[in-house]
Amino acid sequence: MTASVVRADPTATDTAKIGQRLKAVRRAQRRTLEEVAEASGLTKGFLSKIERDLASASVAALLRICATLNVPLSSLFENDSTGEVVRNGSYPRIDFGGQDLAEYLLTPPAERRVQVIMSEVQPGGGSGNEGYSLPAEVEFVYVVSGALDLGFAERTIRLGAGDAFTFDPSTPHTFRAADVDGPTTVMWVICPALAAAGSADRPGNSRAAYAARLVV
Repeated sequence: MTASVVRADPTATDTAKIGQRLKAVRRAQRRTLEEVAEASGLTKGFLSKIERDLASASVAALLRICATLNVPLSSLFENDSTGEVVRNGSYPRIDFGGQDLAEYLLTPPAERRVQVIMSEVQPGGGSGNEGYSLPAEVEFVYVVSGALDLGFAERTIRLGAGDAFTFDPSTPHTFRAADVDGPTTVMWVICPALAAAGSADRPGNSRAAYAARLVV
């Protein structure tokens, strides 16, 4: 498929220049120019010019790029090119399995380099008794409030409010809220990001079961 090149207007405002935003989204998803170009029916050279704001795509081509990146066209104009805000009170609810907990995504859903999750775990709640591992390179946990038991085969580490721990998520582990007086709030940072989680309205899921689905 070919597409005609429309040279970008050098007098265009920064708002009209969306190339940098497309590039930021592509990099956030850890995708190459070749992958996105092929999937959207464009040449690598043309897509490169679009990302550098040296050429403008037709509406149809731009829609194909957005569809490939799984982002709405409007997001390219609404978001600041330096980043994307996830507002307090509007965190998407997600489900990574577990018992007696609620989890929220703090990074944009399209972000693939890093993923930040906030867990609110009721006393005694957690990942379940079965250990699980995740297909990521590093995981960081920070206890905002309460107490958390992070269990490995050879030991259990108790983390209190303000404590942080970095570990290899491919090592089987479990977690459980250890504060009996109230919920424990935990921040998880996972690199790179895991696959998107579905609706939270699926009772009975263990985190180990979810992890198993990730690596199938």
